[in-house]
Amino acid sequence: MSLTDAQPEVPAWRLLLGYVRPHRWALLAGALLALATGATGLVLPLVARGLIDDLSHDRPIGRALLGMAALVVTNAAVGATGSYVLRRTAESVVLGARRTLSSYLLRLRIPAVDRSEPGDLMSRITSDTTLLREVTTDSLVGIGTGGLTLVATVVMMGLVDVVLLGVTLAVILCAGTVLGVIVPRINRASKQAQDAVGLMGAALERILGALRTVKASGAEHREEAAVHAAAEESWRQSVRAAKWSAAAGNTAGLAMQIAFITVLAVGGARVATGAVDVGTLVAFLLYVFYLMSPIQQVVGAVTQYQTGAAALARIQEAMRLPAEPAALPAPLPSPGAEPASLTFDDVRFRYADDLPYVHHGVTFAVPARGMTAFVGPSGAGKTTVFALIERFYDPEAGVITVDGRELDRWDLPQLRSAIGYVEQDAPVLSGSLRDNLLLGNPRADEAEIVRVLKTTRLDGLVARLPRGLDTLVGHRGTKLSGGERQRVAIARALLRRPRLLLLDEATSQLDAVNEAALRDTVSDVARTTTVLVVAHRLSTVTTADRIVVMDAGRVRAVGTHRELVAGDPLYAELAATQFLATAG
Repeated sequence: MSLTDAQPEVPAWRLLLGYVRPHRWALLAGALLALATGATGLVLPLVARGLIDDLSHDRPIGRALLGMAALVVTNAAVGATGSYVLRRTAESVVLGARRTLSSYLLRLRIPAVDRSEPGDLMSRITSDTTLLREVTTDSLVGIGTGGLTLVATVVMMGLVDVVLLGVTLAVILCAGTVLGVIVPRINRASKQAQDAVGLMGAALERILGALRTVKASGAEHREEAAVHAAAEESWRQSVRAAKWSAAAGNTAGLAMQIAFITVLAVGGARVATGAVDVGTLVAFLLYVFYLMSPIQQVVGAVTQYQTGAAALARIQEAMRLPAEPAALPAPLPSPGAEPASLTFDDVRFRYADDLPYVHHGVTFAVPARGMTAFVGPSGAGKTTVFALIERFYDPEAGVITVDGRELDRWDLPQLRSAIGYVEQDAPVLSGSLRDNLLLGNPRADEAEIVRVLKTTRLDGLVARLPRGLDTLVGHRGTKLSGGERQRVAIARALLRRPRLLLLDEATSQLDAVNEAALRDTVSDVARTTTVLVVAHRLSTVTTADRIVVMDAGRVRAVGTHRELVAGDPLYAELAATQFLATAG
């Protein structure tokens, strides 16, 4: 099984239709109601012409007035219903786009996330998807209903007087030529404005994610300037788009005014010569007035589509990032499941093509059950071992197996369901303590939670908290100490009943008492599962069944503590310096 590659580029209109397709019947109903509104409006000039004829011949006008009143009320009711249906459908399109994009972003491959700015990705879900609302109603429906209404109006004008229709179309054609120059400029400005919004989101996320560091460094004003620069760039490009949109709208309005004046002049001359009567001229002028609405609707739809196309392009960029295949979650291991075995065979890996190799042919084997510790200088590639096991990254060469099966032959959810992983910085999510504990196993019962709380010595913390497990821990767990966050991360991993437990410096922020207690816990867990530990404390290393010594991306030695102290100079040096306090 290979992970999904980047998707091919899709035209913006096809992407839009993909979001609209599930709501096509509601959209069609709204469009038909909009067309019905236009149809009732087209009848009004004909009724007005009949009313003028009745007045000129001293005939009763009561029926004509009642007909006009009924048409006006019907037009308003149908129009309001159609507008509601279209707006509701547009909101459903936005919801669908947000669901699709957020689901896709959650499946992004880690290398793609490494190359992206989280704030920019968030703006694509929030800001860019919002623009689909207007594109759906004003653009997609507007072009359809406005275009059909425009054609119907032109046909009716032709039936009233062909000569005056020719004069009107000549003016409209000149305006269309001008709009052809303006519209592409709207697209460019809109795209640049949305890009700037993304940059602003990225800048804010960068600052808020490390606000304490920014404040401690006295860098508020410099970071503020970066956010303001992105906001000003967005403003500048949005103003450019607004300028060209205003020019497009006013071009259409000016064209209709010129058409009205021209028709009035030519029509007046035709009335004077007896070619048409006054009622015909009045009816045609009403159609000219009525023509303004569909023309402005079509022009607005085209200009709005340019803005929407820019947003769709940014959404598509996110949807083309490499992602893992969609899959249902796999069940967690049953209690007492057999522990996993692991092998690395001549593994070579680097994080990017332009970066040096982190692993230069790493080889080792870990049997099922027991604890294996990884030690070595900073940058030796220890944490990368765990990232490769989780398939956050794939090696360039070599083979990694779990239970004798190569990693790329595992179903990803099945592989990860067997693993408990405690990261180096032990991240805690915003929400309650219970939410964090159950993140990896939402079906864990109270007995399991209580047992794990005692194991990780979190029961005392829970007893002190005002709302116990339902206490909110703050953004990124800021209401917890570093050691408490580490214990929460370990408890979360243990609740998954893992067959393979990965602990990346999981006790680095614990005090001596808690570190000793947790070390005993890990030793107990290692009797029934496979535990891999990245450790910088000798107390952790000495209890391991085997120690893998890594240096400069290679495995230089494997053995027990006693064997390595006697046989490997690097390990002996580490034991005599970093772990001096407990050596002996």
